[in-house]
Amino acid sequence: MADGRILVVDDEPQFLLAVQRFLENSGFEVIPGTSCRQAEEIYNSAKPDAVVMDYSLGDGNAHEILPRLRASDPLIPIIIMTGHASIELAVQAVKLGAEHFLTKPVDLATLAVMLERSLENQRNRRKLAIVQNRSSRDGINPFLGNSSAIRELSERAARVAPADSPVLIQGETGTGKSVLAHWIHGHSTRAKEPFVDLNCGGLMRDFLETELFGHEKGAFTGAVQNKTGLLEIAHKGTLFLDEIGDVDLSVQPKILKVLEEKQFRRLGDVRDRRVDIRLVAATHQNLSLLMKDKRFRTDLFFRISTIPLVVPPLRERVEDIPLLAEHLVERLSGELGFGTVEIRPEAMRRLQSYSWPGNIREMRNVLERAVLLSGNRVISEKSLHFDETEWPDLEPNNLDKTLEELERDHIAQVLEAEVGRVETAARRLGIPRSTLYAKLKQYKLDRCAQAASSST
Repeated sequence: MADGRILVVDDEPQFLLAVQRFLENSGFEVIPGTSCRQAEEIYNSAKPDAVVMDYSLGDGNAHEILPRLRASDPLIPIIIMTGHASIELAVQAVKLGAEHFLTKPVDLATLAVMLERSLENQRNRRKLAIVQNRSSRDGINPFLGNSSAIRELSERAARVAPADSPVLIQGETGTGKSVLAHWIHGHSTRAKEPFVDLNCGGLMRDFLETELFGHEKGAFTGAVQNKTGLLEIAHKGTLFLDEIGDVDLSVQPKILKVLEEKQFRRLGDVRDRRVDIRLVAATHQNLSLLMKDKRFRTDLFFRISTIPLVVPPLRERVEDIPLLAEHLVERLSGELGFGTVEIRPEAMRRLQSYSWPGNIREMRNVLERAVLLSGNRVISEKSLHFDETEWPDLEPNNLDKTLEELERDHIAQVLEAEVGRVETAARRLGIPRSTLYAKLKQYKLDRCAQAASSST
């Protein structure tokens, strides 16, 4: 495998051939070029790891082309060579983005060493950029867009963030509820204290209890040492419970006690512990229907819904899609180590015409796939591949069914199509396997899964 792909540009054929042969013998892959126009085309299409080019070419010079190359990908190292060197020329080239400036005749061994060091520095810069991008995800603006729906959410969230009351965030899967929860914490009086989050979706009662409240050594089989719960870790800060609608009924009164009395008890302990937290909860479920079915406590609902916030789905804010898509592509290209990636107009129109059942999370997946497969830093309509989900047809007989009944029927159909295989059914439904297991138990479909899988 080559040590790196090097674009070498020079309009002197003999010198270009000599550099190419030496670098190839040193383990590099070399792409030759003879003009500024050719250099720019290769730079944007072949994605070289480094560039070595003559300062003065037949159709231009380094001062003219450097800004365009740096704008396309600022992390690719560029080494400039010239037979007419001066300090002023070197300073100008470095200011425009050149990593090194060499005087001809060039010592080729020195050039090879420079390239090796430049490529190593490039790899380190890309790693650092990825780490910085990942660490800054919590700082994503949850209000990107100009639609009336997102402006209303922004204004409401700005008013409630400084308060200490519980917040209930509602919205479909993938709309960015956890991002909004981080934003609320960051703009609250508790911003300098811990933000602790737990996704309750599909968690069994025992696991949820020990995660939230902790346990004492010997509280149950396997409790070989004391465990600090998330409530204690979140003391003075914010506790974010995602998918609170999935919390077991037996655990719900314990959460209510924490909110009302500011105290809790570890599993296996005999004393109460004081805790000061702000609760932010989120769910994609209709809690009113869960209360009607007696699967969510009314008193807990009223306690956590002091300040309700509803995150609108993408289909209700189509005018925001271009801004969101550009922002996501910019972040993704940084995380993946790419340069600037352009979204073609026809691709943007396709993004706006799609219904986005998975909302922003699905959009990120589609765009990440497009960035990886685009090849030439341009996302066209052909680059877009959507995760179309099979939804139950809304026939007249289905219109009389509740959302819960539709969900049960759809899960049963997918489970049957996958011959009872829970793992593949969960992947097809776009939900975690643990969530599907919980729903199978809820809808009493777990026996169907066992029977189908045992018959294969």
